[in-house]
Amino acid sequence: MDEITEDYLLGGRVPLAQPAKGHRAGTDAVLLAASAPAKADDRVLDVGASTGAVGLMVAAREKGVHLGFVERDLALAELCRRNCRENGIEAEIFVTDVLDKAARREAGLLPESADLVLTNPPFLEEGQARISPNRGRAAAHALPAGGLEAWLKACLSLLRPRGHLVLIHRADRLAECLEALSGPLGGIGLRFVHPSAEKPAIRVLISGTRGSRAPLGVLPPLVLNGSDGRLTPQAEALHRGEADLL
Repeated sequence: MDEITEDYLLGGRVPLAQPAKGHRAGTDAVLLAASAPAKADDRVLDVGASTGAVGLMVAAREKGVHLGFVERDLALAELCRRNCRENGIEAEIFVTDVLDKAARREAGLLPESADLVLTNPPFLEEGQARISPNRGRAAAHALPAGGLEAWLKACLSLLRPRGHLVLIHRADRLAECLEALSGPLGGIGLRFVHPSAEKPAIRVLISGTRGSRAPLGVLPPLVLNGSDGRLTPQAEALHRGEADLL
């Protein structure tokens, strides 16, 4: 694996070892963790966990959750295990491909076993442009053709009835996400994330409850940067773990 860096999230509360190159935890992970409606004793799965940033930030925010991390890359899964130890967290690490139903079961990842599933699916699919030549970044950012739908349906299958799903994805793939989630997921909430007030959304946070019949709602948007290019007070507070998006 490439060189490893020692970083800190949530204002230093969460130490995180991660590769110096390739996919690294950043704002998307912070926003996903800040949107997690986790409660003590919930079983929380971080799907596509990489080195565990999202789940570890959730655990820092809400004590007493039972964490599981799902990651197919063995080297990243080992870093996730190391990060759990560094943060004093006991967790299950499932080294498996979430898209492979048989492999999920063989790894012990069972259907309807989670109260909350959090995921930041790879943004691209095979055949699309802009896939990175870096192996680690490409693996984190690219799915097989049609893989987004399969990924989201796999996440839904892990949810208990009335369990919650929260994901972050590119805003321009909202329609595909909603198509994959419609039916099993209800009470869907959409929160658009804008790089600045005058620019279009680049991300969307999607949340919902399995089996709910509540209608879809659009939540207040999040603006990351002010006119001076600096983080807005809300975005700064989210990065420091001093605010949430619930």
